[in-house]
Parts: sequence; C-alpha cells; structure tokens
Amino acid sequence: MLKRQAKFNLGQVVRHKKHPFRGVIFDVDTQFANTDEWYNSIPEDKRPSKEQPFYHLLAENDHSYYVAYVSEQNLEIDDTGEPVDHPDLPELFGEFQNGAYPLDYQLN
Repeated sequence: MLKRQAKFNLGQVVRHKKHPFRGVIFDVDTQFANTDEWYNSIPEDKRPSKEQPFYHLLAENDHSYYVAYVSEQNLEIDDTGEPVDHPDLPELFGEFQNGAYPLDYQLN
C-alpha cells in the first residue's frame, strides 16, 4: 500500500500557483477523488497526476467565492497574512489567527 502525506493542513490559507485565487483548505484527498469528467476537462498538457494529494478549498478571487478542487503541485502557502472572506468559513472554522483558521466543529 502506498502511503501519502499531505503537504498542507486543514485551515491553512493557500493560493494557486497559476490562477489568481486563494482559499482555505477544508478537506484533503490523498489522491484524486473527483470525476473523470472533471479531470478530462483540464487540457491534457496541464493535467496534474492523480497520484498526489488534492485539496478542497473555500476559494475566492476578485469577483466571486466558490469551492475549488486543486492538486498539491498547483498550490503554495499564501504569505500575505490576510484573511479569506469566503462566506462559508464560519461554518467550519474559528477566527483567523496566525495566518490560519482553527477548526471550529465537533467530530463524531
């Protein structure tokens, strides 16, 4: 069995390396777990390997808020020190502190 470890953590603020958006990680898949349709919609020469962690983000850009699914190779730490304004953040996380959001819900 192949063991994978995610580079980024839940609540961490990251940004996309190629596209102008940033977000907060709220879930991690140790390898690709989206649809083939989604994967095949990425141009073949830009498609990331499925054999790496993929992150679910509460994302924002200059125009909107949304949920993004991004491969680890396309993310980097957001070092602006600025909070993310996504309206769904309070459902999962506490107040922004020290560059990240602490989890703010009870696990079963």
